[in-house]
Amino acid sequence: MQESIALTEATYYILLALYEPNHGYGIMQKVEKLSNGRLNLSPGTLYGALNTLMEKDWITMLPIESNSRKKEYQLTERGLKALKNEVRRLRELVENGNVILGGCDDEEDS
Repeated sequence: MQESIALTEATYYILLALYEPNHGYGIMQKVEKLSNGRLNLSPGTLYGALNTLMEKDWITMLPIESNSRKKEYQLTERGLKALKNEVRRLRELVENGNVILGGCDDEEDS
């Protein structure tokens, strides 16, 4: 089964942040950095999304080490496939926009 649905921006960035295993606070920091500060996830939003992603089998929680309270998560093969499909979808959107608009400079019309 191919995961070809459009991802929300938060889900996209969470999956990117989990390309390497990470814990909740680390995910929030990585998402903020990747989005240049545009996207700040609250703990409630993040953990709700993590639960949904685990239900979809897109991420998994790593075993918790006995001396740590941090829960770490990582992408599954299915999650990586969904992320790659989203990158392809976004690339197509940008390419189609460039075809119609004749390409556009970063902030030409801002």
